[in-house]
Amino acid sequence: MAIISSTQNKRVRIVKALQTKARLRRGEKKLVLEGDRLIGDALQSGGHPDLALYAPERADYTLIARLQNSDCQLLPVSHEVLRYASDTQGAPGIVAVFHIPKPPLPSPVKRAVILDAIREPGNLGAILRSAAAAGVEIAIVAPNCVDPYNSKVMRAGMGAHFRLPIVEATWAEIRAYCADLQICAAAADGECAYADVNWDQPWALIIGNEASGVSSQARMSSSFGVSIPMSRDTESLNAAAAAAVILFEAQRQRMSAD
Repeated sequence: MAIISSTQNKRVRIVKALQTKARLRRGEKKLVLEGDRLIGDALQSGGHPDLALYAPERADYTLIARLQNSDCQLLPVSHEVLRYASDTQGAPGIVAVFHIPKPPLPSPVKRAVILDAIREPGNLGAILRSAAAAGVEIAIVAPNCVDPYNSKVMRAGMGAHFRLPIVEATWAEIRAYCADLQICAAAADGECAYADVNWDQPWALIIGNEASGVSSQARMSSSFGVSIPMSRDTESLNAAAAAAVILFEAQRQRMSAD
């Protein structure tokens, strides 16, 4: 197959558009992954690839074979085309389009994280990565969050999108789904220290906005606030760090009980 060298190629432009347009990602129900590791993790987790652009001189042909076995359309392209289609400064050797995963939702749910107006892509991706590693069963994206399928979120998530069910929901839907859970909100002024919470019972943890904390809707939806004791003169942790501290304490308690 001839190497594609034009950025005006229709399929190349589709990949570029999926990188930059959230509305198109939602409409097509597709996302873009970059690099051997992310694509390999997605395949390992049962992801369904649709199209891949790769540079023949930099390709991992073991990965190419795995994509081919998954009925993925493979297009060799020039380095310039790959750099155009990529969202990173140093373009990887491969960029692939996958269907947005839609695994079944846990019912009943016992461990959920609720993301409240998280705007920074790196934070959202890091929270999803920690949640997947800490045994969370579902991540619920509340209103006013950054698009969870943004390319920067995907990179920071390191494959969490294919290991953890992720849903977007209104606060009314969240309250209904989590009605049987202990809902708590991470907050600097929370009345309960995170290590004193009983994480053995079914729970949902709300992580709030990086700058303004949890929203009024989140506070209305939670029973109490959870804080992380810190040294004096320390204002706060960022959202991703706070989430990791609390989520792994919950996992520690659960593993100790088991």
